[in-house]
Amino acid sequence: MTGIMTVEAKKETMDFQSEAKQLLRLMIHSLYSNKEIFLRELISNASDALDKLRFESLSQPELMGEDNDLNIRIDVDKENGTLTITDNGIGLTREEAISNLGTIARSGTAQFLENLTGDQQKDSQLIGQFGVGFYSAFIVADKVTVESRAAQAEAAEGVRWVSSGESDFEVVTIDREARGTSVTLHLNAEEQEFLDSWRLRGIVKKYADHVSVPVMMVKEDVGDEDGEDKAEPETEVVNTAQALWTRSRTDVGDDEYKEFYKHIAHDFQDPIAWSHNRVEGKLDYTSLLYVPGQAPFDLWQREAPRGLKLYVQRVFIMDDAEQFLPLYLRFIKGVVDSNDLSLNVSRELLQKDPNIESMRSALTKRALDMLDKLAKDDSETYQQFWKEFGQVLKEGPAEDFSNREKICKLLRFTSTESAGQDQDQSLDDYISRMKDGQDKIFFVTAENYQTASRSPHLEVFRRKGIEVLLLHDRIDEWLMSHVSEYDSRSFQDVARASLDLGELEGDEEKQEQEKVEQESRALVDRIKQVVEEQVEEVRISHRLTDSPACLVVGDEEMGMQMRKILEAAGQAVPEAKRIFEINPKHPLLERLGSEQNDERFKDLTLVLYDQAVLAEGSQLEDPAEYVQRLNRLLLDLSG
Repeated sequence: MTGIMTVEAKKETMDFQSEAKQLLRLMIHSLYSNKEIFLRELISNASDALDKLRFESLSQPELMGEDNDLNIRIDVDKENGTLTITDNGIGLTREEAISNLGTIARSGTAQFLENLTGDQQKDSQLIGQFGVGFYSAFIVADKVTVESRAAQAEAAEGVRWVSSGESDFEVVTIDREARGTSVTLHLNAEEQEFLDSWRLRGIVKKYADHVSVPVMMVKEDVGDEDGEDKAEPETEVVNTAQALWTRSRTDVGDDEYKEFYKHIAHDFQDPIAWSHNRVEGKLDYTSLLYVPGQAPFDLWQREAPRGLKLYVQRVFIMDDAEQFLPLYLRFIKGVVDSNDLSLNVSRELLQKDPNIESMRSALTKRALDMLDKLAKDDSETYQQFWKEFGQVLKEGPAEDFSNREKICKLLRFTSTESAGQDQDQSLDDYISRMKDGQDKIFFVTAENYQTASRSPHLEVFRRKGIEVLLLHDRIDEWLMSHVSEYDSRSFQDVARASLDLGELEGDEEKQEQEKVEQESRALVDRIKQVVEEQVEEVRISHRLTDSPACLVVGDEEMGMQMRKILEAAGQAVPEAKRIFEINPKHPLLERLGSEQNDERFKDLTLVLYDQAVLAEGSQLEDPAEYVQRLNRLLLDLSG
């Protein structure tokens, strides 16, 4: 942002960031199909400003002053074609006006633009994720004027922010007696419908009826019975002005729940599930939890603001109270209103309040129960949820031991029974298809679906018709290191050394395996001499049927996926050699066993080893040497 000083020291004209210009142009000309949404966004911002004033005034009562009747006012000036939304909330300083109004979505703008698809309907859903609701005013207005004074500022420290939504904005220091903010929209000629009082009332009832402060408008009929005008036009409240969560569930319709979610989450999409509950007894509180329909852009920024809106006896306390839900449920939005927390509570004290842990435990279970109900009642919608938030939920078993079984029930995976790479199989689904005599849940981890589904470690399982979970998210190996069993069945990594199929292998198979091991002892010893620096051990494989060789990890060693993640993060990882397993019934191994030329035997052995490295999705240490070795073998064969 660049500043150019104009006539006087208190007046500046500043350019929008180049990214902001692009985004403004997109929003004004294409993104919004429902123009009336601008009023919901401006009322929502005003409501937030009032909530923040309430909170600040708990410790600084002087901020409220004599003006303690908090409200939002909508004024129409048909003669000048303007619509003004005013609140007497916390207000803005000059610096906040420049920072908050002059920069769109702050750090998120570039990422927003990268996510644009060109599809108007899909792109419009992105707006709520980037906190750019104020700029919806430019859809109906060719100029927007914001006048504000912060609650702690003097009357002479007011600020006026003016922009036509093009390339720059103007900031002027003004005198303003009243604290709070007024947003005046100079409506476009084609948007005059929003100067109609009844039209505005309908929008307020539709989108802001639940706002807990009165939304005021001038009464339509301002004349008395004799037809004389009154000196002062009367105002009236046009919304219910009752906090939605305080009402009975039977009195609240689905549409009201959805609009309230959009209000508190600043989202443009409907939630896919919600849970409204009141607890009375040892603890007395009300909660309203929502599952969003789409992940926000900052979902993976673990330090990003998250949590529930906290109220104490209907007084707003905190916008992102993160103490009430664990980090793996950071996508949950909603409100918690308690009668058992003291009003002067600070963030540090709140963490130590003994009631917090009880509420956290109960709210966590309620959120998990809400997801479980969604999974049972509407599997298609649950799949939509899983695509957006599944990887976050996979953090749960490591973070929340007490709810580990509940979380595992909600997990979804791809398996060898899946039609594609969608994660659509639950652990209960897997268990229902287990073979007679099978007592383990088998899985394989890999960097992507293709590597997992084509892993040589699956060959014996395919031959026997045993299902294997294909874990191809980066978080999966870390997840499995914290989950040892589910429903009394232990998990078994098929790429580990001690693969035990138990009763799934008959006595004849085991005898045949012992016979093959004895017959191949000389070949194993000869191969070991070639690769002894690279591997811990060479042995006959009982898991391969089609591939010549594979690499497996020792039972106590770190898995390959976890090793890659740590290395990518720049962490030092201890050296660990793996076990090289060979399939002596494969034609290449039969050819290797009869090879008399030591150099050719070495080349062929090392090619098999490098192919095993590639098959597991790892990188070769010396790809050029592999190519030269392979070329020598091809020339020998062709000669």
